[in-house]
Amino acid sequence: MITLDTSAIVALLSPRDPRHSDVLRELKQAGPPWIVPAAVLGEVGYFIERRFGAQVLGRFLADLAAGAFTLDCGEQDLAQVRELAVRYADLPLGLVDAAVVACAARREHRVLTLDQRDFSVVARDVPLAILP
Repeated sequence: MITLDTSAIVALLSPRDPRHSDVLRELKQAGPPWIVPAAVLGEVGYFIERRFGAQVLGRFLADLAAGAFTLDCGEQDLAQVRELAVRYADLPLGLVDAAVVACAARREHRVLTLDQRDFSVVARDVPLAILP
């Protein structure tokens, strides 16, 4: 089980991305379920549409609807998301990354992200395995 950040999803969807094969390898190795915090969706949708267009966004949404990814991080995580966003405001961690951390902390602590800078800072206080 692995929790995905926006950067990992965007790299996964672009075979031309220099980190695409790293992300794909980690997902295959981890196996499903691949957890996508609900707070990530707006950011992911924005980047997919901007970089790849509506057809790729449609395919991603079809994958979500078909259960290729598991949506998570809801009301039960909001207190921790708020606490993390406030504690790491100087990064700034923000809503999306805080949701990824909260979701991963409740699960197997594994985060697939290309944002090593922010997540490695948080991992000093919250047990996280940052991949790749």
